[in-house]
Amino acid sequence: MQTIAIQKRIMSIDILRGIAMVLMALDHVRDYFHITAWTDDPLNLETTTPALFFTRWITHFCAPTFVFLSGVSIYLQSLRKSKKELSAFLIKRGLWLVLVDVTILSFGWSFNPNYNFIFLQVIWVIGISMFLLGLLIQVSYEFIFGLGLLFVFGHNLLDFIEAAGGYKPTFLWDLLHHGNFAFYNLWGSHTAVVFYPIIPWSGLMMLGYCAGVFFTSKYSVEQRAKILTRIGVDLLLLFVVLRFINVYGNPEVWSTQKNNFYTFLSIINVHKYPPSLMYMCITIGIALLSLVLLEKVENRFTQIMSIYGRTAFFYYILHLYLIHFLCMINFYINGHSVSESVANIKTNLFYFIIPGEGYGLIIVYIIWIIVILALFPLCKWYDGYKQFHKEKWWLSYL
Repeated sequence: MQTIAIQKRIMSIDILRGIAMVLMALDHVRDYFHITAWTDDPLNLETTTPALFFTRWITHFCAPTFVFLSGVSIYLQSLRKSKKELSAFLIKRGLWLVLVDVTILSFGWSFNPNYNFIFLQVIWVIGISMFLLGLLIQVSYEFIFGLGLLFVFGHNLLDFIEAAGGYKPTFLWDLLHHGNFAFYNLWGSHTAVVFYPIIPWSGLMMLGYCAGVFFTSKYSVEQRAKILTRIGVDLLLLFVVLRFINVYGNPEVWSTQKNNFYTFLSIINVHKYPPSLMYMCITIGIALLSLVLLEKVENRFTQIMSIYGRTAFFYYILHLYLIHFLCMINFYINGHSVSESVANIKTNLFYFIIPGEGYGLIIVYIIWIIVILALFPLCKWYDGYKQFHKEKWWLSYL
């Protein structure tokens, strides 16, 4: 019975991670194919539609869910490895992820052979967070938990410094806290673009690591369900209370809109870059409740999602290149030339995109489904390969 319980715990983590990865592809397809992706914000309440708003908003759950579950998985690894072994692995894998993000993935985003832009995206911050956790893994559980709480619940105090008149963030400040599409010249024509800052995201991974204890044999399925439900509900209640107060936890306050529905959209329109406390409360709160529900579900859908979840990094790289490759094909089908894309890179980060060109949401969803279906056979093959080649050490880095 205990073996079965452990298997279900791991399955629920893989399923939720897989759902996050599938939803993430929707946002990236929108980036490359939607007609207003490069001319307007889908969360701009003055111009968006409910369908476009929720197409973007639902993908808010992807990054925090993945980072949090990465922390959970690290705790589960700590049951199989010594602290010294786990520390060394996290440091090496963290640095490897940073390297992959600034090379393979930066090129995948831009298709720019000159590497004019180096993107510090979600994989970079996961790598840095793993590196930091690798350094901290030998200190007490309580210290990691306290530091995670401080980073997650306290980082929005720095917003008040930013709100002061005349404040100008530095590169270090953007790396640690702000990172809202901040551009910094590195050398010549090469620029770093900071999307994901270290403090809030590493704090979230630390809390995920501490939550990993609930997925061990110390807790029964019923106990874990009660604990995760309570924490998830508490996070959502905290979201409601702090958003009602409208003072702390999100850089922008909500405001009354043209009708009640759009006012509701203003309330749930929380800040992702950097991830605000309100953003993390609503996303992780729902993620924890989802984990409870997914432990009770086993069907074809959950089996498929678990495959995406077990091959998440492999899937991440492939999906990015596939989406951008399809975008390139679409660029030439629409009669554009290479010279147009090269000229356009001066005002746009990515090759083969013309701002203002693209399709409506229906086409975006169709392309998304095509991408997901096309990647499934490869993910299934890779999942099987990993299962039958566990002795290959390099697989743990992919």
